[in-house]
Formats: sequence, structure tokens, C-alpha cells
Amino acid sequence: MAEDKIAYKNILAPIDGSKVSSIIIEKAAAVAARNKTALDLLYVIDTNSISGLAGMSISGDVVYQLVQDAEEKLTKYAQIARDNGAEQVNIHVRFGSPKTVIARDFPRDHETGLIMLGKSGLNTLERLLVGSVTSFVVQNAKADVLIVQ
Repeated sequence: MAEDKIAYKNILAPIDGSKVSSIIIEKAAAVAARNKTALDLLYVIDTNSISGLAGMSISGDVVYQLVQDAEEKLTKYAQIARDNGAEQVNIHVRFGSPKTVIARDFPRDHETGLIMLGKSGLNTLERLLVGSVTSFVVQNAKADVLIVQ
């Protein structure tokens, strides 16, 4: 009975295609399988990065290609998740600031109980200037956060 009370509902695994993404997916799939819950794979297209390209406007073709690339990555990772025991795997592409989408917006919309993400890929100077997504999520998420090394 006590296990039911601490079981996670809806696990979020945001990915960016980095080397650690596969490890995050494998571990998140195992946790989702143990908890008999959904695994949401999320790729956030950073609107600050794409709109900051020298003030250029971004064409519909570029946006379409960004979404297609994200969906291809997510489809590949969804199969890895299923291969590692996750039964219900959902893929999502969102636009916005990765920090706020991962920490607040997505979990609110999907009743996320656990967010599993990797350590920051930024170096010390980059973390100082822009802050890492991971640090922001740890400080601001209402859901539990598990950092995958």
C-alpha cells in the first residue's frame, strides 16, 4: 500500500539530442515501467535562440524543418523508451524558453509528477551568463526532479 502513495504519475523526460539524452530515456523508461505510468518525451525549440539570429525573421519553412527534426529525434527516443519497458510513451514539441516550459508550463498542462533531466551541458562561464536549464528546473519545478548523470 505504501508503494502506491509514492508512485509517480506522468514522468517527463526533456531531451535535446545530446549524448546524455539516450541515458535519460533509458532510465526514465525504467522508472515509468516500475510506476506503471506515462512517459512524456519533450523537445523544446528555444524561441530566444531562433529569433535572436541577427534580428532575422524566421520563415515558415525553417520552423517546419525545426519541428520535423525534433519529431524525428523524439520518435527515435520513443522507440528506445519502449525497448526499455515503457508502455505509454508520448512525444511533444513545444516552442518557448526551455527553462520555463520544462519547469512550469508542461508539468502544469500534463500533471507531471517527476521530471528526469541531465546535468547542464554548459561550461562555467555560460552557466554564469545564462544559467543552466537544469538549475532553473531544480529551483522552480513543483514536481520532483531527478538529475541523470
